[in-house]
Amino acid sequence: MQTSSKSGILYALTAFTLWAIAPIYFKEMSFIPAQEILAHRIIWSCLIVLVLIILLRYTSALKTVLRSPRTLSAMLISTVLIGFNWGIFIWAIQNNKILSASLGYYINPLISILLGVIFFKDKLDRVRKAAVVLCFCAVAFEVIQFGSLPWIALALAITFGFYGLVRKKVAVDSFTGMAIETAILLPFALAYLILSDSPSTNMFDNSSTVNWLLLASGPITMVPLMCFAAAANRVSLVTLGFFQYIGPTGMFILAVFLYDEPLSPEKLTTFVLIWSALAMLIVDSIRRLRKTKVAKLIDSDDAI
Repeated sequence: MQTSSKSGILYALTAFTLWAIAPIYFKEMSFIPAQEILAHRIIWSCLIVLVLIILLRYTSALKTVLRSPRTLSAMLISTVLIGFNWGIFIWAIQNNKILSASLGYYINPLISILLGVIFFKDKLDRVRKAAVVLCFCAVAFEVIQFGSLPWIALALAITFGFYGLVRKKVAVDSFTGMAIETAILLPFALAYLILSDSPSTNMFDNSSTVNWLLLASGPITMVPLMCFAAAANRVSLVTLGFFQYIGPTGMFILAVFLYDEPLSPEKLTTFVLIWSALAMLIVDSIRRLRKTKVAKLIDSDDAI
């Protein structure tokens, strides 16, 4: 394995592992309102990413985006989507809904498949059709068993799915995109902290421990994103796709074994249906990769 591939896998593991254990931080911050944590996450992420853009000399890319009204309009949509996604995620963690958040990020790849069919005219083979059907069965089972849609899971999956769609359409790099998105949200975050009557919004009145925890929301957002960007430059998107299940799996383990969220047989059935769909996609992806490698080997032999 090449050195760049090895480092790419290490970066990917780091990024998705950090995303998997992120609920621990937000759970520990449950004494702070979710919207207040979201405001701090926006502010400190914005400051960090702007510094990174200057240090990494991404300013020309930022200027290019700022000169394009069409790109900025698309970025406005992605901003709304990621803002809702972050807010719902933090609220879910604080309100003992980590299992629902985990389910949402398990469903997300299946939502992305549907979006690919709708917006990019992707073709669904039998495996992907079966996976999508299983996903719908899982949602239908939830509705039948509990009498309501799993709205937290669906909201997280749909907002993140459409967020990925918009970002793919505009093709803006992760640092530039995050800078613009957090900058758009920055006035709203500051306004919330100024107008809120929460006692912790005034950082001068907080203990140093609380302030450090609030400041940590920035690195907790940006460090995995930086690792993901580094991984994306070193390994294929197909390889990255296999790592994306680390996040929801980590959340599932935390919910069941650390925070004792109830996992009823009915809820487990929902997860089994989704896991079955994802297992089909993973096996199919491995099969396709092997076929591609064999085809390349045959071509290289013919060339010799």
